[in-house]
Amino acid sequence: MKKMLVLLVVVMAALSAHAQEMYLGGGISLWRDCDADINTFSISPDFGYNLNERWAIGGELSYSHKGTTSYDDEHAKISSHINSFAIAPYARYSFYENKIVRLFIDMGLGFSTSKAEHGDAVNGFEIGLKPGLAVKLNHSFSFITKVGFAGYRDDYFKGSDGFGVTLEGENISIGIDYEF
Repeated sequence: MKKMLVLLVVVMAALSAHAQEMYLGGGISLWRDCDADINTFSISPDFGYNLNERWAIGGELSYSHKGTTSYDDEHAKISSHINSFAIAPYARYSFYENKIVRLFIDMGLGFSTSKAEHGDAVNGFEIGLKPGLAVKLNHSFSFITKVGFAGYRDDYFKGSDGFGVTLEGENISIGIDYEF
């Protein structure tokens, strides 16, 4: 057991010596559907560690709160809400980079849980690829966008079930990363 712990410490020290930077980022969204009287809020912090110029490991945490409105048989308004959480670790491979633009692909999996106010929790997962683009704004900040998803989802946070490739506008995420 002690040998495994020493080996783990040596490997982590070697990786740290060659690492370039850590990064933090994420996104936030607020949406109001006036016709349906629904408010939605979500926050998705992102963190990672650059192992070298091509590879990084990281993860994304997500929380979403959606207020819903429905009507009973007597047309009385009933309000409730849905809370969702997700965690999605990934490995990022950067396959093209110049001084300003970097193209990458995130390969990962995610686990989520959603619970309606008066219902049971629904757990889900995803496994797949998310292509992305980073535009360096200065030495520390980058504009990040991920477009689409290729893989499998089952009852996953903010997505549909099934297997395939999607490049819809609803699958675009935009954020800022801070590297240090």
